[in-house]
Amino acid sequence: MNAKILTIHPVDPQPRLIRQAAEVIASGGLIAYPTDSGYALGCGLENRNGIERILRIRQLDQKHHFTLMCHDFAQLGQFVIIDNAAFRAVKALTPGPYTFIMKATKEVPRKMMHPKKHSVGARIPQNPTALALVEEVGEPILSSTLILPGHEDAMTDSLEVSDEIGHEVDLIVDSGEPGTEPTSVIDFTEGSAVVRREGAGDVSRFE
Repeated sequence: MNAKILTIHPVDPQPRLIRQAAEVIASGGLIAYPTDSGYALGCGLENRNGIERILRIRQLDQKHHFTLMCHDFAQLGQFVIIDNAAFRAVKALTPGPYTFIMKATKEVPRKMMHPKKHSVGARIPQNPTALALVEEVGEPILSSTLILPGHEDAMTDSLEVSDEIGHEVDLIVDSGEPGTEPTSVIDFTEGSAVVRREGAGDVSRFE
């Protein structure tokens, strides 16, 4: 049985439909939803079963850096440690197509953290539907870009997502074409910023 596809307006997301998607997350479900860098898989922070399902769908090991999809800078600051060097850069670049790898605070479940570094990825998306969804959930959405095993790029089409993994998720959000270029990944865990991946976000300030 394939998951329902919920169609939401890409520029002005309807609150009623955003609430429906948020309720799936709140009740322990796993959703596929659009971001500025393709589709992502998302679930609640404490959803151990959701984490296992993401690892299974993407065939990842336990060292995978999950991402906290946050609504704003204040929320980001509850879950990651932002030192002075990172503060200005992160503030200037969000919302935007960036993922920041930072040390996690005690608010982050251990299962989400990198086992040795105790770090986690965090981002504030530009995508209106993703932003509205995180706001409605009331806490970050534990997320992982929806890249299938053997593929290099994130999925970008809701019908394709339904065909490939519709039976493995609880809801698919269709909200127009998501972005296609991956985020730029900036690692702040070693003191100074290290560009781990150059993607959609301009990284010239770190070079």
